Amino acid sequence: MSNRKGNGNTSYLESTSIRTDPVGGLLSDFSICKPAEADAAAGTRKIWIDLDNSPHVPFFLPIIEELKKQGIELMVTARDMYQVCDLLDFVHLRCKVVGRHYGKNKLLKVMGNILRAFQLAPAAARFRPDLALSHGSRAQILACRALRIPTIMMHDYEHSMRKGFIEPDWTLVPDVIPDEVMGKITHRVMKYPGLKEDVYVHQFKPNSSTLSQLGISAEDLVVTLRPPASEAHYHNPEGDKLFAATLRFLADKPHLRIVALPRNARQNLQLQKDWVKLITTGRMVIPKSAVDGLSLIWFSDLVISGGGTMNREAAALGVPVYSIFRGTIGAVDQYLVRQGKLVLIENTRDVESRIKLVRWNRPPRPDRNDPLTLRSIVCNILGVLYAGKTVPSLPRPAVIH
Repeated sequence: MSNRKGNGNTSYLESTSIRTDPVGGLLSDFSICKPAEADAAAGTRKIWIDLDNSPHVPFFLPIIEELKKQGIELMVTARDMYQVCDLLDFVHLRCKVVGRHYGKNKLLKVMGNILRAFQLAPAAARFRPDLALSHGSRAQILACRALRIPTIMMHDYEHSMRKGFIEPDWTLVPDVIPDEVMGKITHRVMKYPGLKEDVYVHQFKPNSSTLSQLGISAEDLVVTLRPPASEAHYHNPEGDKLFAATLRFLADKPHLRIVALPRNARQNLQLQKDWVKLITTGRMVIPKSAVDGLSLIWFSDLVISGGGTMNREAAALGVPVYSIFRGTIGAVDQYLVRQGKLVLIENTRDVESRIKLVRWNRPPRPDRNDPLTLRSIVCNILGVLYAGKTVPSLPRPAVIH
């Protein structure tokens, strides 16, 4: 199976008991997450993973690697949305791309999910998975309900869930999200410590050539800027106003360089139309292809974003980050604000008063986070796969310096 190119623009790219090792991480062999008789059971277990949006590509890579180590046979599908296809090529992940994004129209979104479920069903029926896994793929849930395939759906923003929609068999979320907001079947809500971004940030090694590939000097003060997800059903137009005010604020500062990461072709064209001078003078760069998103964040002095994933990646790396997202603030972002790792920009006055255009005192290397988040997620998946059981919540991961 091969990837096809998308139309997106740039990205950044009864409970089972669990024992822990002396530093608080799960045992590396995962044997305790599945019953002893599982290895003797006939046949290889199968999991179908569906990548529904751009952030799911880096998120699922370590999960796919761990599941393969456990001898799990995988089928990976993806939706052609935003930078999904570019990122699949960037990380050399081969999968079957099925269906596309249908924009912001609510009716088209519903019809698109139904159509994609029909498109996914034949491959799922041939593969016959024991379990289906996604981070919010409604089309997969629909297909699996028709095919009687058990499902785990992960979430990290409770307000993106549609109450009353066909619910998954299990839900897996960060432990900062309250049980009661995650659906009607609360006894099948599983928790993992840390945040989704901790799954892959702990493996991060900065690429020192990232800025030079964009024509930016290491001496420049660099701002990475991401517009709001204007086609999401939870989008608030106030975020677009804050994005425009932020660009006007940055445009008046000749000492900095802006790396803008539009989510789609429409945003790309709008930036090029509205900010011709900023782009032609080289003060704002729009990458022409997928970039190493974590490295770009790491070598930026600050990040300003209208979406959740890039904000949380910056917070996980310790980079100063400002959110211009004006939808309902979720539990994860509230947690980061309380921790002092995220600053909310709530109105145009905040743009000038709260955003600090100063050089970040970058440490020699990123902090190495305990991989407990990844291990907890994989252990929950294996527990459901082999025994249909959830695993208890674990302590939040520590930071290893």
